[in-house]
Amino acid sequence: MGKAKIAITLDERTVGRIDRLVRSRAYPSRSRAIADAVEEKLDRLDRTRLARESAKLDSAFEKALAEEGVSEDLEEWPEY
Repeated sequence: MGKAKIAITLDERTVGRIDRLVRSRAYPSRSRAIADAVEEKLDRLDRTRLARESAKLDSAFEKALAEEGVSEDLEEWPEY
């Protein structure tokens, strides 16, 4: 996957925190630290969105649909 270079503005406190991570060798560079943080945040948002959408599902209805699909699949299999 390709990469794109972007410019961001951060407050000095945040930059200092990132620099401490780089100095302690937790990350090889500011860029890697920021990229990992952004990726982690995006993953967390995706999981939260999935959880919200899952909460909207009617479990009884979903179970009935699954069971209906299984019974239809079984009807298609020949008897041995």
